[in-house]
Amino acid sequence: MNRILLLIPVLLLFVACGDKDVFVLEGTLENGANKTIYLDEMVPQGERLFIDSIRLDSKGHFKFKYKAPYESLYNLHVSEFDYVVLIPCPGEHIDISGDYNHFEKTYTVKGSPESVILWQLQDYSNVGADQLLEIIAMHDKIKDSMHGADSLAAKESLDSIYLNSYKQQQEYVVNFIQENQGSLATLIALYKPFNGHPLIDPQVNFDYYEFVLEGLEESKPENPHTLNFKNTVEYLRHQYGDTQPTLDFELTTNN
Repeated sequence: MNRILLLIPVLLLFVACGDKDVFVLEGTLENGANKTIYLDEMVPQGERLFIDSIRLDSKGHFKFKYKAPYESLYNLHVSEFDYVVLIPCPGEHIDISGDYNHFEKTYTVKGSPESVILWQLQDYSNVGADQLLEIIAMHDKIKDSMHGADSLAAKESLDSIYLNSYKQQQEYVVNFIQENQGSLATLIALYKPFNGHPLIDPQVNFDYYEFVLEGLEESKPENPHTLNFKNTVEYLRHQYGDTQPTLDFELTTNN
């Protein structure tokens, strides 16, 4: 009996340590009753590795557990083009809410600090996407209703509005990278586009790649994402690094 009692704390410790490797995704999505949501890992090589599909119940609720071998980036999506990116740390219980039909635009996340800052990044990107739609609508109106000098003046004004929106997104991304150096979220920020154009172009602003790598090597040097990004930076350094100015958090646009 004494031997059994001695073993119980050991077994409990083993179970607790095992749980530390697991993260939990749980949430309820409006308009998600009996539908399916998918989870992929964004592996360091840039591909997506399918993890599982999750069936929502009649109330749009789901719960999923996954044992993560290391801190990584995950793509939770309802379709190929409607997805959110998460950075769950082992041991976290992450709560997701939103509308299944407009997942990326409506989702919120709790219980995972790294995933929360990515949500903030996405939320600001959504603002830029809305501004872009307004600009496109104004462009179509100009094209159909204005001619000659009026059309030219309106186009110049519209170009100015577009450039301002682009720069606002740039500035946000730069501040995000500066404030969150060392987080895997900076990799997502680094590759953020606006209207198909990179907000941080390595040919123009390569030093931001160096800055992100510096933070990742300090905070998580053995993480596969860090090691893969180091290879990327070394490759780009041969192309752009020798001609770059010193990093001062002033972006140069190439529009």
